[in-house]
Amino acid sequence: MLKIQEIRELIKLIDQSSIDEFTFEHEGSKVKMKKHKEVIPAAPQAQTIVEQPATLVPQPVAQAVPAPQVEAKQEATAVVASEETGKENLHKITSPMVGTFYSSPSPDSPVYAKAGDKVNPDTVVCIVEAMKLFNEIEAEVTGEIVEVLVENGQLVEYGQPLFLVKA
Repeated sequence: MLKIQEIRELIKLIDQSSIDEFTFEHEGSKVKMKKHKEVIPAAPQAQTIVEQPATLVPQPVAQAVPAPQVEAKQEATAVVASEETGKENLHKITSPMVGTFYSSPSPDSPVYAKAGDKVNPDTVVCIVEAMKLFNEIEAEVTGEIVEVLVENGQLVEYGQPLFLVKA
């Protein structure tokens, strides 16, 4: 049977590789991992919003009315795109397994990490509980926590971002 640390190392290796699916069987035990790729269609949507009003409205008189709406949509899209660009530069601490997210070791204890806290690679930032095993999740990067993306007690998926860190 694999130890939890060995499973974590396998997850890290699979995550960093180009492998989409991995299965490991040994002495009756089986571990199966799959990657889910995120698709962010931010840029194509911005182009579509700009192009559609010009092609849908053939009359010059009718174009004068929608023009401010197009500019407003462009500004809103630009704001969303700049926020996404800012978040893309941040390191994501992700969940190495499916389980329940806990921000502190017990309900009456202070949280491990919150926005504004400085972290080191070996700093414990949370616990993910899976099948009655409480797994401490380390930051694995030096920096400052910018945002906590999940709530205490929330179910999390494998690879789900938990924290954003400015390295």
